Amino acid sequence: MTIRVVVADDQELVRSGFAMILDVQEDIEVVAEVGDGAAAVEAVARLAPDVALLDIRMPVLDGIEACRAISAGSTCRTVMLTTFDSDEYVYEALHAGASGFLLKDVRRDDLVHAVRVVAAGESLLAPSVARRLIEEYTAVTGAAARAGLTADRLEVLTARERETLLHLGRGLSNAEIAAALVVSEHTVKSHVGNVLAKLGLRDRIQAVICAYETGLIAAGTPSGE
Repeated sequence: MTIRVVVADDQELVRSGFAMILDVQEDIEVVAEVGDGAAAVEAVARLAPDVALLDIRMPVLDGIEACRAISAGSTCRTVMLTTFDSDEYVYEALHAGASGFLLKDVRRDDLVHAVRVVAAGESLLAPSVARRLIEEYTAVTGAAARAGLTADRLEVLTARERETLLHLGRGLSNAEIAAALVVSEHTVKSHVGNVLAKLGLRDRIQAVICAYETGLIAAGTPSGE
């Protein structure tokens, strides 16, 4: 199966360079190159790609807002590209629905790998790393409180699914969750799928964010509690 990709960056050389690297891969096809966030949203709506590479800083509509619009209106997964190695950008990108975050000086092989990983439904950032970033960011900025999410959102979950979300929020793997709940990994996989479906979350990273923003986990809580 060919992975269809849209590349969005306002710098033509950067945009064409990424597109060239990806387009020579046998399993990847670049279906559009655009120079701003609004054009990226339009291209995704029109072409239904699997992955969109979005520069964070673009004219008309920045990458974060473009990511938010794409995540809300399609099944396309997004990878954010930036020259800024900032936890704030990582948090905002993941909160907007991004499945990955890469610096623009990423190596050729890592870029290709990132597209394949995200297209397969995985995240580029480990949940345990996301937990640290989100905890630090929300503790300093109060971002969770500003998000306006409450525990009411979790009422759709069963007690066991709520426990599963708690462990997801702590960055645990399926095997670790299975050990904590004393169930099989197959059962955990089912619980995780139910949690993501009921809460409208794309992946485990989004589950980590949800656990913090609904107050299920408080910033500063040790992972073992």
